Amino acid sequence: MIRMLRNQSAVKMAALGAFALAFFSVFPIILAKGGKSMEIKITSTAFKNGGEIPVRYTCDGDDVSPPLRWDGVPDGTKSLALICDDPDAPMGTWVHWVLFNIPPDVTGLPEKVPSQPHLENGAVHGINDFRNYGYGGPCPPGGTHRYFFKIYALDTVLNLKAGATKAQLLDAIEGHILAKGELMGKYSR
Repeated sequence: MIRMLRNQSAVKMAALGAFALAFFSVFPIILAKGGKSMEIKITSTAFKNGGEIPVRYTCDGDDVSPPLRWDGVPDGTKSLALICDDPDAPMGTWVHWVLFNIPPDVTGLPEKVPSQPHLENGAVHGINDFRNYGYGGPCPPGGTHRYFFKIYALDTVLNLKAGATKAQLLDAIEGHILAKGELMGKYSR
């Protein structure tokens, strides 16, 4: 009887050891696929995180995209994607910008990115909720709204066509996110 209990204990210990080995060999992959330790820092010289977006970058001004910079893109990144949206819109989240297949060595975007389907650097514009390619600036019907600029480092180049929607982009990047970052600005009317 004692021998049988020892054998069962040995089997349990072996199973626990195998589980631990499998878990700790996969754990770094889980972190690399968008775990909390993998964050891209995204900033703008036009506004601070949580600050007011200048009129120039809104429908009340020139309606051009703000300059953006990022760092912390991990090794193995094949492309980047950018989404800007407003979760405070009265009819649900309003999409202001969809851009993907940004080359991984690009560390930012200048002010006034052209609103054409394909950019010179190879990046591709999706369609925003204004039904246009490129950036459509803040234009709230009233009150203060928040605008989130979200950057994603991906382990793939996306097989999407120009004009893809935010929903299509989010479906395509699922399971491919290595790191991400977010910058939030506000605008009031």
